[in-house]
Amino acid sequence: MAEKLVGIVMGSDSDLPVMKEAAEILEEFGVGYEIVISSAHRAPEKTAEYARQAVAKGLKVLIAGAGGAAHLPGVIAALTPLPVIGVPIRSSFMDGLDSLLSIVQMPSGIPVATVGVNSAKNAGLLALQIIGSADSEIREKMINYKQGLAEGVEKKNSLLQEKGYKGYLSK
Repeated sequence: MAEKLVGIVMGSDSDLPVMKEAAEILEEFGVGYEIVISSAHRAPEKTAEYARQAVAKGLKVLIAGAGGAAHLPGVIAALTPLPVIGVPIRSSFMDGLDSLLSIVQMPSGIPVATVGVNSAKNAGLLALQIIGSADSEIREKMINYKQGLAEGVEKKNSLLQEKGYKGYLSK
């Protein structure tokens, strides 16, 4: 695997089905990462150590997923100079809105970029764009990725125009 540039952190193993999407997109781009479980509440010392050592380990961006009180991204952001991307994890309470608000409402001086609820893939893509701002190879891969998205939309539109909405929906 390539040099680890992204740290993916989650507060619980129950977050892994969501957070794996960040790992998958990083793998698609050939960017190395590490993935760990470290709770801001149940293992605060381990979490603090992880955040403080991230730079020395060569990481460039951290992605932190958390549900409920969702303190993990903010705690990590308070302890590292690296960009932190928060992924609110859907919980049974408020369908993840509580997690989203916990992550997005950070105090002044402690920014956390926040993606949508359960949007770990977007967190991975944002991490790639951050890395790509200084890495032309990753930037070129992102340009190609976005071109692929546009081509996919055009193919769907062509099919819609060809078949009409009824034919399109029956496919």
